[in-house]
Amino acid sequence: MTARGGASDCEALAGGMVNAGAVFRRGAVVDRPAPRNAQAIHTCLSALKEQGFEGAPTPVGPAADGREQLTFIPGEVALPPFPRWVLTAAALRSVGSLLRRLHEASAAVGVDASADWSLDLADPEGGTLLCHNDVCPENVVFRDGRAAALIDFDLAAPGRPLWDVAMTARYWVPMLDPASATVSYPDGLDAPARLRILADSYGLSSQDRAELPGVIEQATESCRAFVADRVAEGDPVYVQALTARGGWERWNRMQAWLVAHRETFTTTLLD
Repeated sequence: MTARGGASDCEALAGGMVNAGAVFRRGAVVDRPAPRNAQAIHTCLSALKEQGFEGAPTPVGPAADGREQLTFIPGEVALPPFPRWVLTAAALRSVGSLLRRLHEASAAVGVDASADWSLDLADPEGGTLLCHNDVCPENVVFRDGRAAALIDFDLAAPGRPLWDVAMTARYWVPMLDPASATVSYPDGLDAPARLRILADSYGLSSQDRAELPGVIEQATESCRAFVADRVAEGDPVYVQALTARGGWERWNRMQAWLVAHRETFTTTLLD
């Protein structure tokens, strides 16, 4: 999220869907609504910090009103429609590298799989590493054109590294049919080439590369189910977003496009 407006000691941070208008920066601290699983997230973020991983906020402690407080990470965060600077090949490589560093740090400290993690976008196969699960441009802080940190770990959960790469690819390639992509992304992005860049910068093995297109399809289905659950509950944020973005027809088109291009993606990844 990016700072905007307000006094210097209390700035509203723009961005996000669920917490829009409810996140503030007070000096070096971000004050935001605490997710249900805040304790599990904070324990893991503190352990990552002790391991030397600087690419995530550090818990400061709960506020008196029960909201959570985290260290503010300075830099730029892109909001839709996304500018070209955040979609360069160099920016994409830095995202893959940052995600790899998160997973390596997580492997070193371990993750308590029995903790109260969000299951909304969690890897259905589970795992032993912390997956962010929502590495969209709005949740990556850039400095000097490179991804420096990840924010908003509300949907994080243990999973396979490949699951997190697939989730990240959905937003950064993006893994969207052209009609859907044009809503938030500039024209001319080469999806197969960008998927290869992400895989290379992360350092995916040959086996993971062969599996990645299928896992992206699986991750897309999980994201659709996540939206469907929110819409069924009558959540106005998701109901409005679904309508504005083309309804279920868009999801059908997007999923059909992934299947139709699976062989092309696989070939490009393994070439």
